[in-house]
Amino acid sequence: MKTRKLEISDKNMVGRNIARLRISKGIKQKDFIAQIQAAGIDMNPTSYSKLEGQFRLVTDKELFVIAKLLDVDINELFHQEE
Repeated sequence: MKTRKLEISDKNMVGRNIARLRISKGIKQKDFIAQIQAAGIDMNPTSYSKLEGQFRLVTDKELFVIAKLLDVDINELFHQEE
């Protein structure tokens, strides 16, 4: 697995949690991207990496599909650690 070269940015609130949940479920990034694409979302690896790194905005449709694929309530994606 490649390590992130850049620090986490602040373009979205959910990228870090999406990455955490995906990894905790043992899903490889490339496999998750394939699932997202199969669900009808046009997303390439670079775009997904920017989503997890919080370098791009996320659409409501993307959030809905990602929460569904991770089998979590959409609010879980916004969980903020204190």
